[in-house]
Amino acid sequence: MVDLDAASVAFLVGASVVAGAVNAVAGGGSLISFPALLAIGYPSLTANATNILGVLPGYLGGSVGYRRELRGQGRRSAALGATSAVGALVGAVLLLVAPAAAFEAIAPFLVLLACGALAAQPLVERRARRSAGERAEHRSPALQALVFLAAVYGGYFGAALGIMLLAVLAAGLPDDLQRVNALKGLLSLVIGLVSAIYLALLGPVAFAAAAVMAGGSLVGGRAGVSVARRLPAGPLRWLVVLYGVAVAVVLLVTG
Repeated sequence: MVDLDAASVAFLVGASVVAGAVNAVAGGGSLISFPALLAIGYPSLTANATNILGVLPGYLGGSVGYRRELRGQGRRSAALGATSAVGALVGAVLLLVAPAAAFEAIAPFLVLLACGALAAQPLVERRARRSAGERAEHRSPALQALVFLAAVYGGYFGAALGIMLLAVLAAGLPDDLQRVNALKGLLSLVIGLVSAIYLALLGPVAFAAAAVMAGGSLVGGRAGVSVARRLPAGPLRWLVVLYGVAVAVVLLVTG
């Protein structure tokens, strides 16, 4: 049982605000909020479940901000949203069915995977710009399968989920980056919501910590939107990547 004293609450608020802002600017905010939960004493499984619930308001804020770009994407949003919901549920079930020791063993590698996805974000964005308008859109089995796999990952862990989804959608949809990014945010919300509901009902969620993080991530996300056009994303992205690699190393050494 972790005692959320004033210092721990302040630490979580700060971490979740920064995580929300990082998600708005560059993505990868869970590489900050997840280790923060570990740092104040939560086990890996509890920290992961709590983080999934705590960062959910940030996805909601992003979808609201992108509502103009989501217009005209109702059919594709429904089709890919259904696939995302099923994948998220599978990932959340796997998280609770597998032994806690198994998650603790692979957590460092999931962090490294998230770091790799975050580092690859510029390549993903360039691919999205090049591919816009080159193909006719189709609801291909390959696209559905890749979205499903990304959703399973998101329901299970979630860090850098948005970047993984952006890579998948950019490869399969002929659209401009802003509209693809808006769809990515909506699917992230669906995945986070399904996983959060399941984990809230059956998982080892620290609800007090999740509530603290929810408020902080919402504030950070709103603030991040306002500064995203002025703050260079590149240096921030690499700072988060280096931080995430350091966290993975510590988990490997101490695990």
